[in-house]
Amino acid sequence: PVLDTEDAWVSVEGPVSIVELALEQKRIHYPLVEHQFVLCTVLYAIMRLSLKGVKPLSLFDSKGRNAFFKDLTSIQLLPSGDMDPNVLSIRQQFLLKVVSAAVQTLCSSQKDREVSEEDYFPFEKGKNWPTLAADLAQYLQISEDLVRRHYVCELYSYGMDHLGEE
Repeated sequence: PVLDTEDAWVSVEGPVSIVELALEQKRIHYPLVEHQFVLCTVLYAIMRLSLKGVKPLSLFDSKGRNAFFKDLTSIQLLPSGDMDPNVLSIRQQFLLKVVSAAVQTLCSSQKDREVSEEDYFPFEKGKNWPTLAADLAQYLQISEDLVRRHYVCELYSYGMDHLGEE
């Protein structure tokens, strides 16, 4: 972008303006940022839902793992549409674990004492873990319908039929 400045400001001495510094920055490669976001979301879900035995880097192929250690301004080869069936299977199992753990946490907290999901996760008002898992399924190339069906089955298995019907 072209920044027009008044003549009075041209002779001003001092530190470089923040606008000029921002314009000098290299552009980031947005798909690489999305890739990092997926990893952060996976790590947060593992931590928040206390998932055991999950290896986060196993959810990505070799190209995907290598991309995590590159500068965000570099253009990297990211995983293509063709994925290894083993990696897809691990991703699917992970997403189903997230949904199961979220429903189990919600149901056990409601049985112990009558609290809502927002009371149990006070810093995450409006965070719906099963919906987050379905959104994450898009990035991980897993069918959203599969995740949603598993969510409904989990709700029925924990006796929350009214939520399962919705």
